[in-house]
Amino acid sequence: MSKKTALITGATGQDGSYMVDFLLDKGYSVHVLVRQSSSADKTNWRIANHFRNDEDKHPNLEVHFGDLTDANSLLSVINKIKPDELYNFAAQGSVAVSWKNPEYTANVNALGPIRIMEILKNLDLLNSTKMYQAATSEIFGVPKVSPQTEDLPVNPSNPYAVAKLYAMNMVGHYRERYGFFGCSAILYAHDSPRKDEMFVFKKITQSLVRIKHGLQETLYLGNLDAKKDWGYAPDYVEAIWLMLQQEKPDDYILATGQMHTLRDIITKSCDILGIDIEWEGEGKNEVGIDRKTGKEIIKISEKFFRPFDPNVDKDMALTGDISKAKKVLNWQPKTDFNGLIDIMITEGEKEIK
Repeated sequence: MSKKTALITGATGQDGSYMVDFLLDKGYSVHVLVRQSSSADKTNWRIANHFRNDEDKHPNLEVHFGDLTDANSLLSVINKIKPDELYNFAAQGSVAVSWKNPEYTANVNALGPIRIMEILKNLDLLNSTKMYQAATSEIFGVPKVSPQTEDLPVNPSNPYAVAKLYAMNMVGHYRERYGFFGCSAILYAHDSPRKDEMFVFKKITQSLVRIKHGLQETLYLGNLDAKKDWGYAPDYVEAIWLMLQQEKPDDYILATGQMHTLRDIITKSCDILGIDIEWEGEGKNEVGIDRKTGKEIIKISEKFFRPFDPNVDKDMALTGDISKAKKVLNWQPKTDFNGLIDIMITEGEKEIK
């Protein structure tokens, strides 16, 4: 059997970099598409272990420069590789940024996948290349039903989610019209040590590690009772790969089915780090105090409150029903919430040493 070839966009991001590792371990010939600005030496730290230098880089990994906003670069790379599998992780990934720059968000998150599929069509690859598209639980907006299933009506409430929904719908249309093997995963929040600290899970765990070691005084957050369905990224990468190994293409929710608040992350992290935290005050005046030092290490800042937050209602929040993934893919997460925090704190300690 010949070696499978895969193209991964967004390979320097969390999910893309884990997919690089996963497919290399599976024996794939892996090609990654990165923007020229991602690094001066072909990649960034998330996949740098594969690119120590030109002599000992991984023999099954090749880097190409390109951008989802540039059809010519996409055409050149796809035409050269003609991949068996294409994993599109590239995106403008921030809800907050999508409000500040909705046009760019749409260009990357909505039109980028269209450019890819049109190139596959024009190169007559729609029947030979399988494609994965990253969608998001944000497409449900403020849900009226919890947990959510794949057939629940959608109501995106921010530009990021609107763009992601457009891409997901178009993958479905190409699937129906052309017989294209295109799949989308409706991804719920998932984190890892490779997540950027602009995202709240990593922000909390890494900040508390620094506070424990005297490298930071205060962690500022928004609504401590906002909750999400948080999973571990490598678990989801395995499910994504399984989606493209099925006989028929389809869309799947990938989640844990369990919700936890920011306060839960803080409590468990402090427990692991040996920080004895107590809470005083209410609402925006609430503070978290380190009993040992008497210092206010957690404070509330209004600038971190999110408009139209779907994760604040006590009963209706974004949590996924993974019955379909369990049945069809024979998949479920291996890492629970406490296990994820253990991983984040352990790796966070290494980062400061």
